[in-house]
This record gives sequence, structure tokens and C-alpha cells, in this order.
Amino acid sequence: MGDIKDTNDGSEKVTLKRQVGLVSCVALIIGTIIGSGIFISPVYVLQQTQSVGMSLVIWFLGGVLAMIAFLFSWTCALILMPASVSAIALSFGYYMADPLYPNHDCEDSSRATYEAASKIFACLCILILTFINCVSVKAATIVQNVLTLAKLLALAIIIFIGFIRIFQGHTKYLQPKLSFEGSAPNLFAYGIAFYQSLWAYDGWNQLNFVTEEIKNPYRNLPYGILIGIPLVTVVYLLTNIAYFTVLSPEEMLMSSAVAVTFAERTLGPMAWIMPFLVCCSTVGAVNGCLFTAGRLPFVTAREGHMMDILAMVHVRYYTPLPSIVLTGGIAILMLLPSDFSALVNYFSFAAWLFYGLTILALILLRVQQPNAKRPIKIPIFIPIIGLVASIYLVLAPIINEPTLEIFYALLFILSGLLFYFPFVHFGLRIPYIMRPAQTFLQKLMFVAPSGYSASVERIEDKD
Repeated sequence: MGDIKDTNDGSEKVTLKRQVGLVSCVALIIGTIIGSGIFISPVYVLQQTQSVGMSLVIWFLGGVLAMIAFLFSWTCALILMPASVSAIALSFGYYMADPLYPNHDCEDSSRATYEAASKIFACLCILILTFINCVSVKAATIVQNVLTLAKLLALAIIIFIGFIRIFQGHTKYLQPKLSFEGSAPNLFAYGIAFYQSLWAYDGWNQLNFVTEEIKNPYRNLPYGILIGIPLVTVVYLLTNIAYFTVLSPEEMLMSSAVAVTFAERTLGPMAWIMPFLVCCSTVGAVNGCLFTAGRLPFVTAREGHMMDILAMVHVRYYTPLPSIVLTGGIAILMLLPSDFSALVNYFSFAAWLFYGLTILALILLRVQQPNAKRPIKIPIFIPIIGLVASIYLVLAPIINEPTLEIFYALLFILSGLLFYFPFVHFGLRIPYIMRPAQTFLQKLMFVAPSGYSASVERIEDKD
């Protein structure tokens, strides 16, 4: 993550280091995408589409859309990525608390305790993984690689059982004619279904946040995406098919954790392994989000759009420690008033609003600067498709089912203008407040600007 480079005056520079190879790129893509969504979201996709066939179509198209979407704006650093971390960690908390409070669905007092315990488990998950990501890149990547294998094992078990069930003839709900019966006639309802599907695919863009640390990024970045997302799409389709070899659409709609229900029906006394592996999956997804999302405020601050302290690197661990701490801290705060569905809705609407704006900017740049150097260039029809999809995904939920989460997301986005114009556009600085605060935080976290020409020993001497 970090490197110390010699300079002409004998001092050294604290910089980021390229040590993420193609295998780690693919593992990061797959490990971050596959979190809690595929184990929970199929129920909500089916709820909106109302048929097996259309739900499988949504899962396929979700993978296609994830391939053609692009970057976030700075809002992602303060709301989208922390919301993602918070929602996935909360899923982990639910699975951890569920066996401790088996009657939480029936008793109000037990339900309140269950919710509190879930959030405590989620906070612990975020705190531990934030610490790991702050102190060691190698430890964070090892955790990611190991937990990626665990989540793939969970899905492999589901898919393997699904193939056995298919060979045994359990294909009633997968017949082409029957599978599309009862599909939702409301076109806008599919926008909500896409939210749930694309939530499970979220993570497709995480690799972009660590471009500076990828070996040979012009090769490994596109290959990592082109390998990782299609693999996840195939796995998700096969997993959903496997679900429908065991559960009817009605039974899936009644399940709060479809993977666990699937395991209870098929694995007998070994059913416990599924919630364990799902917990591993969610922890891996939180770790991947923290690893990549922690770099977003770092780059944003380096461009002058956030506080300078966020663009600094720890002089011993060579990690963007302040940026990671900010992401983890916001994620924990989001846990306090929110539930899983609210976090997903909040995240999805704001994310696709900015996906659309970013894609529109890309198209305009391609038109205005057709001959500009573009190391990674794709056919223009792909961002056009992405823009159309983004417009649909932003408008459909508003038309079909407006919620307070959408209002809060818009309010937060607009409130960013209050900070942008004075502090970014006009460059306002309050030296008597900001400079002492930054100096204090810099000493507290033992960080220096990326590229700072000073050796570690010299920094230690000054402190």
C-alpha cells in the first residue's frame, strides 16, 4: 500500500505502492460483490417480479448493468460507501444474533433486544476490520482472500445441491412457460427489483478506488472487471436456479434468509454450516468495502474536495488511515437509526443518480474531446445504455413507491452544495480552526501527506 522513495536530498517520500496483482483484483471484485445480497435479495426480487422467469432475467440484467456503470462522485465517500459497509455489517449482525434470540419474530421485547444485539455485532465487525485495514494491507488482503473462498464455498454447496435436484427432476418452477406466469404488469415495479438485484452486485466498481495500487492497471483493471463480474453473474444465476429447485415462489417470499431455509431443507443436521459461511461472506464484503472505500476520501481530499488530513498516509503502516477511519466511523453512525431495507434504498437511489451523472459526463467528454488520450476506452453505445438504465432506475422507484429514504438522499446530496461553494469553489479556509485541528489529528494518527519528502526517522524526531 505504501512505499518510501528516495529523493535527491537524501530524504524519503511516503507514497502508495503498487502491490495488488490480477489475482487479487479478481478476488477483490468477487469478494466485495458477494456479501449478503445473494443470500437475502432473491426474496425481494421475486416479490417485485412475481414470477421465477422474470426474477432470473433481473439477475442476469443486473450483471449486465454492473458491467457498464462507472464512477461515483464525492457523495459516495460520505454516504454511499459507508451505507454499504453499514448494511452488510448489519446483515452479519442479524445472522449472529438470530440463534441467540429464536423468538424475536413473536415477542416485542425479544425483538428489541435482537435488534440491539445485531447492531452491536455489526459495530464490532466494522471496528475490527477498520483496525485491520488501518494497520496492515497484507493482513487485509489475506482476510479478503480467505473469506472470498468461504463465501464461494457456501454458493458452491447451494449450486451443487441444485444440480442434484435438477437431475432428480425437481424443475417444476423452472419450466419456461410456468416460470413467467404471473409476472408483474407494472413496468416501474421492476425498478425496485433491480435495486435488490444490483445491491447483491454492488462492489463491481470497488477496484477503481485502488487503481493507484494495482500493478499494470491498464491491463489488470479491465481484466479484473471482465473476469470478476461475469463469474459472479453466472454464480448468482445458478444460485437462484438452485433455490427454486427446493423452494416454491410462495415459500421463498415467506423466508427471511433464503439460504438458511434452503440449507434447513437439504442439509439436515449440517444446516448450521450455511449461516456460518454467510457470516464469513458478509465479513469479507465489509472488509472489501473498507479496503476500497477508504481510498475514496483519500483521493477526493488530494483533489482539494475534502479536508487535507484525509489525503495523508500513515508513515509506518503506509495506509490511508484517516480516510479508512472516516469511512468506518460514518458506517457505525448509520447503524444506529437504520434497518437493512432503509440502508439499501438509501444507498441504491443515491448511487444510481450519480452513476447516471457520471456516465453523462463521460458521454459529453467523448463528444467534446474525441481525440483525448484514453488508456481504457470502450464503445460509446455502452455508456449510452448505462445512462438509459440509470434514468430508469432513478425514476422508477419514485413513480412506483416513493419513500422517505429517497427524500433523505436528495436532501443530503443538495446539502453538499453548502460545503462545496465556500470551501472548494472559493477556497475558503479558517486557519485559526482548521490548521490547529489538522496538526493535532496529524500527530495523533502519525500521518503525512502522500509524497511527503521526509524519512520516517525524521518525522519521529520532530514528534
